[in-house]
Amino acid sequence: MSRKVWMCVLLGAVGAAQPDAGQAHRFDVVLKNGTILDGSGLPPYRADVAIAGGRIARIGNLPRDSAEHDIDVTGLYVAPGFINIHSHLQPAALPRAENMLTQGVTTEITNADGAGPTDLRTVTARVARAGLSVNLGAYIGFNSVWSAVVGLSDRRPTAEEIDRMRALIVAAMKAGAWGVSAGLEYRPGYFARTEEVTQVVSAAAPWRTNFPNHVRKTPESGFSWRVGLEETLRIAKAAGLIGVITHMKAEGKEQGTATRLLATVAASTREGDYAAADVYPYLSGQTRLSNLIIPAWVQDGGRQAMLERFADPDQRPRIAREIEQTIAGRLGDVAGIYLPETRRHLTDVMRQMEVSAGEAVVRLVEKDDPQMIAPFGRESDLQKILEYPDTSIACDCGATNASDIHPRFYGSFPRVLGKYVREEKILTWQDAVRKMTALPAATIGMIDRGYLAPGMAADVTVFDPRTVVDRATYEKPAVLSEGIRHVFVNGVHAVRDGVVTGEQGGRVLWRTDAMPSRPMTANGRRRVTLRTQTETGEISIDIRQERGARYAQGTVVMRAGDAPVVAGELGVLQVAPGWASFTAENMHAVIDAANPLTPGSARLNVWLRNAEAPHVSAVDPAKVRVTLPQR
Repeated sequence: MSRKVWMCVLLGAVGAAQPDAGQAHRFDVVLKNGTILDGSGLPPYRADVAIAGGRIARIGNLPRDSAEHDIDVTGLYVAPGFINIHSHLQPAALPRAENMLTQGVTTEITNADGAGPTDLRTVTARVARAGLSVNLGAYIGFNSVWSAVVGLSDRRPTAEEIDRMRALIVAAMKAGAWGVSAGLEYRPGYFARTEEVTQVVSAAAPWRTNFPNHVRKTPESGFSWRVGLEETLRIAKAAGLIGVITHMKAEGKEQGTATRLLATVAASTREGDYAAADVYPYLSGQTRLSNLIIPAWVQDGGRQAMLERFADPDQRPRIAREIEQTIAGRLGDVAGIYLPETRRHLTDVMRQMEVSAGEAVVRLVEKDDPQMIAPFGRESDLQKILEYPDTSIACDCGATNASDIHPRFYGSFPRVLGKYVREEKILTWQDAVRKMTALPAATIGMIDRGYLAPGMAADVTVFDPRTVVDRATYEKPAVLSEGIRHVFVNGVHAVRDGVVTGEQGGRVLWRTDAMPSRPMTANGRRRVTLRTQTETGEISIDIRQERGARYAQGTVVMRAGDAPVVAGELGVLQVAPGWASFTAENMHAVIDAANPLTPGSARLNVWLRNAEAPHVSAVDPAKVRVTLPQR
């Protein structure tokens, strides 16, 4: 069946009919002779990629077509732009974002670990006014919501305060947040009890969104990652959200147990509560020295209260002892703790001060609470986590101008490609790219990014499989990666021949209630049909995508006038229960019959090329049929 989509539709100015396939076309950019890794996880193939109007226009053999810019990418891999769903960006770095673009990243989702402002629209607009080299989206942070209402003390919220926190969550979801992030490992989120977290974040359930959490490890559990993981999954299930285990790992005394931990995540999915994870490709983490090894009771009430406890001669020895117990329980040994801002190990500070580890930490935190880098795990565990099908690659980093940081800020995505694909063959090229693109997009609810297909946003990363690699080290962390040759952000050439251009093609991306978090659509036969009559005319949609097929096939007919308009070649069909999304050459659309915010109804949302808002048609939910592939 033809991949053409015919639409008779009165939605304003749609544009001229698509020229006949035998005619030559003119595009903004054509990437010629590349090897395509389209995000689906299917094997690579050779093709040209045409970009027009900030979208992927066509993919295939385009010998007769021309463009304002033809780029020969022979021998290079062409992939969707990488999506970093766990970003700790510095707003001042977004106008250039050199460290992220040279990793191939085109989209950052900020406010990870429960952090960030609660007024998303106002703050994001202010940041965007300076210019964006990458796309920017945001979570609403549970820790920030808790802090805004309850404060920094370890106390129980009142029923009225629970309602106020829920209202902040709802406001953020209406504003377009991509999920509710939490860092229950960090104060003040640490003070919230499991049932309180569930009460607050369940306010987001009608938006069918996700709950990424930095799991909470407590002294009472022996700093068990497994216990924290199970708590995260319980909260997500009870709250009606998709649980995402933030930077999945097996640390401390549980090193070597990645298989068991992943089995727990898989069991949740198997039992009907889909859960996912993200991971960065290093065996050391970075955070403030106080965050993980100063006991929670010491931080109750905030920094000033903590400093007062430090100054109490009766409490200070106890604090130092408990710091050392925490280091032993979490990290095993003080020897690995590195302070990147001064490029010294904690053991060097201890020798200079002639004090114990606990006392050295107290003195450092008293002064300025520096960053620390500390080892946590085994290479064998990391490899198993990378291989897990529902683990996205995310760097726990973001756009930055700093140099005294973890090397993950400059090297994460190329490190996966160079070390774990090319050198060690832990992942295939297509699966690694899937974990950087279509998988994270589905996890947070995106519908028009993550794949290379007609109608998808023209976020494109072109890299050299022979040379792509990270160069940042712990000693020299601010060294740019190599091998990322070209990057396009919404069709704007952000990296040319390995050099950041300074062009600012990034946009602020907001989620709507028609964009559910979901498992990535499996490679299998899927179909959506909708035949109904509306106030404006007839709608007839019948689209399917076969197992192993790159693109969907079928027809879309909307009769509201007499002049037929060709919408273009179909792209990818994504499906979930009662929901489907598809792209075409100059549009993307969602059929949603499963929205809890509109029970008993269904909607067809159609975004025409360059449209900021969709045209929405109410349709009869009984007329919507979605066939899911076997996962």
